[in-house]
Order: sequence, then C-alpha cells, then structure tokens
Amino acid sequence: MFKLEKMNLSIKSIVYAGCFFSLISIASTCGTQRPLIKAPSVYEFSQVEVLTVLASDDMEGREVGKVGGLKAADFIQSEMTNIGLVPKGENGFFFQDFNFKPISVSPHGTADGIGLGQSKVVTVNGRNVVSGIDNGAAHTIVIGAHYDHLGYGNEFSLFKGDSAIHNGADDNASGVVAMLKLANTITSQSEKFNAYNYLFIAFSGEEYGLIGSNHFVKNPTIDLTKVSCMLNFDMVGRLKEDNALAVYGNGTSPVWTDIVNEANQGKFKLVFEESGVGPSDHTSFYLADMPVLHFFTGQHEDYHKPSDDVEKINFEGLKSVTGFVEDIVLALQRLEKLEFTKTKDSSREDMSFKVTLGVVPDYMFTEGGMRIDGVSEGRPAAAAGMQKGDIVIKMGEFSVNDMMGYMECLGKFSEGETTKVIVKRGEEEVEIDVTWD
Repeated sequence: MFKLEKMNLSIKSIVYAGCFFSLISIASTCGTQRPLIKAPSVYEFSQVEVLTVLASDDMEGREVGKVGGLKAADFIQSEMTNIGLVPKGENGFFFQDFNFKPISVSPHGTADGIGLGQSKVVTVNGRNVVSGIDNGAAHTIVIGAHYDHLGYGNEFSLFKGDSAIHNGADDNASGVVAMLKLANTITSQSEKFNAYNYLFIAFSGEEYGLIGSNHFVKNPTIDLTKVSCMLNFDMVGRLKEDNALAVYGNGTSPVWTDIVNEANQGKFKLVFEESGVGPSDHTSFYLADMPVLHFFTGQHEDYHKPSDDVEKINFEGLKSVTGFVEDIVLALQRLEKLEFTKTKDSSREDMSFKVTLGVVPDYMFTEGGMRIDGVSEGRPAAAAGMQKGDIVIKMGEFSVNDMMGYMECLGKFSEGETTKVIVKRGEEEVEIDVTWD
C-alpha cells in the first residue's frame, strides 16, 4: 500500500493526474505466458503456504518490472489455475502487460511521506494477472489485490540500512492470499455464489502509484458497465488484539453500510471511511464510477521495511478477514447491480503538507488525537523525544482530534519553525518542542 501525508499539491489533482504518480505513457504489451494447467477437482488452498512462497527471498521483493515480480506473477497464475479460475487477461491468457515511465516524485519517501525522491526516466514493464469465474450472470464482482512490492529497497523504502530484500508479507502478500482464498471458496461452493460472475485481479505497479489498476480500468478485458462493485484487499495480515478493521468506501453505494454490518455481526471493530478515494487500487475503480470497498488491518512499524516478514503475519486474523469478506459477497447474491454514489472528498482536496514529524501514524486509532505507531530516526519527532504510543492532541494553537485534523495541521507550519506539540503519554500530557523539516 502506498500512503499519503505530505505533498504540496491537492489530493484530488494528484489522483486524477495518474493516481498519485505522474506518467508519460502507459501502453499495452504482450508477454510470454505459461501454458494452462488442468486444475484438480478439489484444490486445498493454504493461505499459510501461498503467503510463505510469495514473501520468500526467492521472490526478491516482487518489484514491478524485475525478475522477482515476474516470478510472483507466474506463481499467482499457477495458483489461479489450480483453483480452477479461467484466464481473463489479454488474448485468452492470464496476463495483462503494460509499461510506464515514472518521472514524478514518490509518495513514500519517509515514514510519513516526506523526503520525496525523484525517479529516473526509464520504461518499466508491469504485469497484471487476471482470472475469473463465468456463471453466465448479468453482472460481475471484481476482487483485487496488488502483489508488487519494493524489491531490494527502492526509493520508496523507509529502511535506512544497506540494500536488503523487502519481502512485503503484509504489503501485500496478505491481500493476494485473501483474494485467492476467496476465489477458492467461491469456486468450491459455486451453488452459493452463482448470482454473479467474478473477476480476480492481482495488480502490479501499485507501489508506484496504482499503475496496474489504472491501466486495467483504461484497458479493461471485460465490459466495465457490467461490474456491480470492486472489493480490494491491501495489508490485511496484521489484525491486532482490538480486532480493528478499516473498511473504506462504504459511501460509494447506499447499501454498503448495512451489508457490511450484517456480515460483521460484531466480529470486528469496524473503522469506516466513506470516501472511495484512498491509497490503494480501489481508487482506480471508484474514479470510473464503480462502488468499492477496501479492507485494511492497519499500519505498523515494518511498513516498507525488510522486517515485513511472514513470521509477523496474524494468520488467524487473516482467515477471519477473508471469511468476513466472503460473507459480504454472499450477502450480495440477493442484490442486483449496486447503485453507485460519489463521495464527498472536499475536506481533502485542497490539503497541502509543508512539514513532517517523521512518524508512522496509527490509522486505526479513533479515540481522539493521532496515535504514533512508529518513529523514524533522524526526523523531528525522534529529535524531540516522541515515542511510539504517544497521542498527538495539539500542535501549536491547533487541536488534533483525529487523523484528518493532524493532516490539516501539517499544512499550517513551515520548515525551520519550532512548535509546541502536546502529546498524551499514558495518563500524562507532555509538552514537546518540535522543529520542523
């Protein structure tokens, strides 16, 4: 998943200009494809085994355009074939190839999106893996997850050490296995899920700014007017003890909130965000006027670092999230094509970020203020003595009531200024002088 915090541009303009990343070109190419393998009648899909392979060193961080990314695409294709999915890419195959020339700033840079780096003008070749189930239904549900990550640590890495493989177990091998497990369930229990056709897409190029999903929406391999909705998994492998689960996009259709709450039945502490615009591939579909939902178990200190490894995955939590989305899909069987509604994003449109703390915010925290989930060495927060778990409640004269309030405050200060920031640390309020950079 790529993340927003500081860009001195409007969010809306960045999204429409290429989903947070400027492009010179996006063009289709046709790659070599592996032959189809006949699927067994019953396939025992294992989330543990598949995630372990995707997040292994052999995949070399699954970077788009690199050998590891191509290995991952081949492996995902083989799993789709084993499940019994049919190819829905280009020319009757599983792959949809594309290329792009990244020339703009990265949205990653540091723990909260600063230190934005400049990319070389080189052509990068990407590959989506696309499969489906054709039930002869009138409409289709799209289910997706990006599989690309950061290779050996490109300019988007938050790791300060030497080059090292970034295995991306949570980001986003977890989302891919959730998608594949759901595909396996729908295939093996087809009589329960036959009201819709299904399209399963493993996107590449997400880490560069939603490139693969943007390309698919502009070059679809199915009729997008027949799509009822798009469901997206991104970083769903770190469910915490409080069972908090972010569900973004519930404002994109009038039915979503009721459907999601019905499927939940108190299992998760749901954190809703109505907007269809966000830092993952559902955004591309929302901008093409399709209802979307995006599922996310929260940020952590291993985000975009080599330490995002398989041993830190909460597999029981991953299983629960996958089952929850399965229940949502099951509930959709009684409905026809969903009505689309645009969401109000005006509070974000003119937001600009002049400074940074250098922290990983806890995006799941909803109890007032902005809780810090990690602190980057050498940045203002670390220099000022801020700690993981601190809750920022005031910056200068401005109160911080939630994540949006924190992001708005970042636009009110300038580099080199020193500001008094109040954090809640345990039961105490601590006043800290922060010098912005």
